[in-house]
Amino acid sequence: MRLADSAHTEQPWRIHELTPDFRVEDVWALPTPGGPEDFGHLVRQMSQGEGRFSGPTRTLFTLRWKLGRLLGWDREDQGLGARVRTLRDRLPADLLTAPRPGFKAVPFSTVYQTDDEWAAELANRTVHTVMHISWVPDGSGGHRGQMAVLVKPNGRFGRAYMAAIRPLRHHVVDPALIRMIGRGWQQRSAA
Repeated sequence: MRLADSAHTEQPWRIHELTPDFRVEDVWALPTPGGPEDFGHLVRQMSQGEGRFSGPTRTLFTLRWKLGRLLGWDREDQGLGARVRTLRDRLPADLLTAPRPGFKAVPFSTVYQTDDEWAAELANRTVHTVMHISWVPDGSGGHRGQMAVLVKPNGRFGRAYMAAIRPLRHHVVDPALIRMIGRGWQQRSAA
C-alpha cells in the first residue's frame, strides 16, 4: 500500500540528516508483519535478493539495463564516488561503524543500518537515489516494514527520466516489488 510522504518525513529517522537535498519520491507499507526483533530478517531478505519479479516487471528491468548499457547511463564514471559522492561521506561518527550489509542482486550500496532503519544508495547518469527501509509499529501491537524512495535527479535529463518512469514505477514496478517482498516474508515465516 502506498502511503503519504508524511509517513516517512514525520519520523525521526537518521536519514533526514543526510538527505536534505533529496526529495521523497514515494513511501510504501511493506507486507512484513512481525515483532520488534524482526527488522534484521527484512534487511537480510532484501539485501540477499530473495525472490524474482514476474515476467512483465522482469522484462521492464531487462529493457532498462540494456538501455542503460547502450546509452552509458550506468557506467562506473556516472555512479557513486565518480559523478556523485556517496552519502557515507556525510555520516556522523556514530553511524560510520554501523553494519553495512552487502547486496547480491542489485547495484545498491548500503549507507548504514540501525535497529530500525537501513539506507542504501545508487547513482547513475539519471539520478542519485536512496532506498530507506524502516521498521515501524503497525498500530496493533506489532511491527512492519516501510520503504521510502528518496531521489536527487541529475539535472533536466534526470527530472525528465523520473517523470517518464513514474507511472511505470507506481503502477507496475513498485507494486511488483512489494508483492515479491511479501511473498518472501511469508515463505520465511512459514519455514
